[in-house]
Amino acid sequence: CGTTRRAFVDLPEAPASAHYLEVKDEPTSHYHLKTTEIYVVLEGEGFLELDGDQLPVKPLSAVMIRPGCRHRAIGKMKILNIPVPKHDDADFYYDESAAKPGETPVH
Repeated sequence: CGTTRRAFVDLPEAPASAHYLEVKDEPTSHYHLKTTEIYVVLEGEGFLELDGDQLPVKPLSAVMIRPGCRHRAIGKMKILNIPVPKHDDADFYYDESAAKPGETPVH
């Protein structure tokens, strides 16, 4: 989907982590079973797709994404993502039928 940088993931006592995302194309929709995410758009405009509905976003738009909500960012944007609890690779799921050939959705 673009570039991702993560902070606080390796701190055992951290209740959340912070991710800087540069969205450059349309990643595959994904979801988490335990994690709530807060997306804050820093630059650019586009859409956040939440369970199939497209929400227009622009700089300083903030959106809370609850566990189980299939989501993705559409458009060229820079986003601050705050996962609570902190990022866990084991809590990352996507529907194989929705994946683009050769793509592994990541954020």
